[in-house]
Amino acid sequence: MSSLLHRIFPCLDSNKPASIRCNVFRLSLPVLLSSLFQRLVAIVDIFLTGGLGASAIAATGLGQLQIFVIMTIFWGLSTGTTVVIAHLTGAGRHEEAKRAAGTAVLFCLGLTAIVSLIGAYGGGELARLMGATPEVQKLAHEYIRLVFLWLIWTTGVNILSAIMHGVGNTRTPMEGILLVNILHILLAWPLIYGKFGLPAMGVKGAAIAINCSEFIGCSYLLWQAFRRGYLTIGLPDRELFSRIWQVGWPVALERVAQQSGQLVYSSVVIAYGTTAYAAHQIGLSIESLSFMPGAGMGIAAATLMGQSLGARKYQRAHVSHVEALRLALVVMGVMALIFLLIPQYLVMIFTHDPEVIRQGAVFLRIVAFAQIPLAISFVYAGSLRGAGDTFYVFIVTLLTMWGVRVLLAWIAGPVLHLSLYAVWGVFLVDWYVRAVAFAWRYHKRDLHGITL
Repeated sequence: MSSLLHRIFPCLDSNKPASIRCNVFRLSLPVLLSSLFQRLVAIVDIFLTGGLGASAIAATGLGQLQIFVIMTIFWGLSTGTTVVIAHLTGAGRHEEAKRAAGTAVLFCLGLTAIVSLIGAYGGGELARLMGATPEVQKLAHEYIRLVFLWLIWTTGVNILSAIMHGVGNTRTPMEGILLVNILHILLAWPLIYGKFGLPAMGVKGAAIAINCSEFIGCSYLLWQAFRRGYLTIGLPDRELFSRIWQVGWPVALERVAQQSGQLVYSSVVIAYGTTAYAAHQIGLSIESLSFMPGAGMGIAAATLMGQSLGARKYQRAHVSHVEALRLALVVMGVMALIFLLIPQYLVMIFTHDPEVIRQGAVFLRIVAFAQIPLAISFVYAGSLRGAGDTFYVFIVTLLTMWGVRVLLAWIAGPVLHLSLYAVWGVFLVDWYVRAVAFAWRYHKRDLHGITL
């Protein structure tokens, strides 16, 4: 059986020299699974709270959206950490890579303390400003406050995973996220519905389950980071932090532009009613599964690009990008077919409300046509980040999110009063423009002139 698997998937054979395609596969598969498991935490909450009604789904979705928005700055820090450590590792400067990791962790701790307080006490008010009903506001406030108060475990998992991605270890973060998911599923159901003698806490129970499971996952990754020698804790290194932030701050602004734009876009959708937003949120949860291959290939492209440029292997850098792109296109193309053929059955996993199922199925069929440009955007953006070109990625994201998606959604909804499907269709225009912009930039870059 083992020999048959190695013939079908030669990259699984550790006794053979690794090709570039195998390196992309070995790096991206754990990232893909990590992303899947990480996203499953949010999807499980939507799935489990679905039994409480549309208001609970909408409240959980609003809470998760705010978490994504506030995490933008940490994603910038993580990307900068991954790229700088990848360059240092590729150049054989391992002690500097350890100091860079320690500096990133210390900065992450300080930043988390500030952000936790802001989110815990301001998140409920933001739900009101977005137009949520009083019932949704009350449920969202409980969820948001608890998740933000213990945000340290979420940001800890994020930064420790970034450090390991930079050195080329994507398997250990996958193990940590898998541990989080197992514990989350074991805790969430009894806490939400009051099983095994526990009180029924509703959406509040979902938040408690997230906090407990991510505490264990963060502790596991921290132990592995010290055990494997990826991390040295000491006084922060200003020069290394400057390099990390030089790469990371455009990514932070990029995510701010993306997630804040998503908030405004969601406010246009929620104006069509709670049922419409519930369908939108379920559709996003399902569609996000197709993000995982693209995100995995994007991180693999960034890591291999950074390590190859650090080692001054320019041809290898380009070939790694091409292989990541091929894999992303194949996998996300398959996801597009699934969304086109059986969307209603996917939505029925989350809810039995016939109107939510009907609208959610239309949403999935629309976004099926975005899968190919999504694959192109993820991989090209990942390669550009690995080359340190994060400012361009930020500018493109800013212009497409606000100048295309938000602007056109506002025109289609509040101005022209078109159907919800027209607002959802704006999603396609956004990603096609991004795909062209990222591909154009990559093919104009001279990899030989890149230094960090």
